[in-house]
Amino acid sequence: MNTKIFSLKRWWAIVIKEFLQLKRDRVTFGMMIGIPIIQLTLFGYAINTDPKHLPTAVVAYDESEFTRSFIAGMKNSDYFQIIDTPRDEHSAKELLRQGKILFILTIPADFTHKLLRYEHPSLLFEADATDPIAVGAALSALDPIRTSLMHKDFTGALSDHSPIQAPFDIRIHRLYNPETITQYNIVPGLMGVVLTFTLTMMTALAITRENEKGTMENLLATPAQPLEIMSGKIIPYVFIGLIQSTIILAAAYTLFAVPFEGSLLNAYSIILLFIVVNLTIGITISSLAQNMLQAMQLSVFYFLPSILLSGFMFPFLGMPKWAQVIGELLPLTHFNRLIRGIVLKGNGFWELWPNIWPLLIIGVLTMTVAVKFYRRTLD
Repeated sequence: MNTKIFSLKRWWAIVIKEFLQLKRDRVTFGMMIGIPIIQLTLFGYAINTDPKHLPTAVVAYDESEFTRSFIAGMKNSDYFQIIDTPRDEHSAKELLRQGKILFILTIPADFTHKLLRYEHPSLLFEADATDPIAVGAALSALDPIRTSLMHKDFTGALSDHSPIQAPFDIRIHRLYNPETITQYNIVPGLMGVVLTFTLTMMTALAITRENEKGTMENLLATPAQPLEIMSGKIIPYVFIGLIQSTIILAAAYTLFAVPFEGSLLNAYSIILLFIVVNLTIGITISSLAQNMLQAMQLSVFYFLPSILLSGFMFPFLGMPKWAQVIGELLPLTHFNRLIRGIVLKGNGFWELWPNIWPLLIIGVLTMTVAVKFYRRTLD
């Protein structure tokens, strides 16, 4: 029999063999089906570059029919959701620094008095511009709200106001990024993306590689405990993550002129915590994966929602509630808030704490899962 001639029988046998192998490798099959579904779901339903119902605080030193109409117009625009009415501007600024609100409307005490006297008063509207895309559309809606107010409330004697010049100004202050430079938002967030991808992937592949090569048997023969082995393996990657972070911070300051308002100690403390959390996730993936291909697939499966639902590429508040719930479970979401808060706002520990404790919990839970599954491989 001439084996050099193409044989349909041999070819079909190989095809059947590959299908059987694919059937046994359920993780690969699941990834092939799952990743397109996840992408369609996220891009079709979760991603929104025009966020609505953004958290807003109103500091009203003057309450009149005109100020109430303006606030009602903000609510009706669907861009603003009034969630707090602080007693003073200082309290409102604290909410803005903590990321609990994105906008502050301050109505001065003499607003209505000046308005009725044709003195052209001003409303102060402050925005957290660390994410220019998230606040851009909402700020553009303020002029139509003012125009609508003029047609509705400025009648009778007030109709003498010039139709060309508005009866009052809206002074917009874009805080933390007054020039709305996109790099101020992207570059700090890029650090989290780089650390998430490289550290998770490297750790996941490092242990599965040892399993495939058989070198893990040497460790299994020692009296070392699973927690000792896993924590010992991630230490070198901690230094790799710190080097990557230093390069990105240096480039952000020197090449992109991103301001650094906070403490360098706070920044590196947060970075170190985030590095450890990502390494524990990589260890968990390596404990679940049976080979390097599965480890890579699971890493991509984790990385994809992280980059899309964390607020790095698309406004977090523009996503539906179910997507925000998933995003809150991702370490990258909290790291983006932390590093941007330190770099652009100069946040201290108490402003950072609401996003620190979720990272601590995620790190403990993932390491617990990793040790549990790894302990099974010892039996």
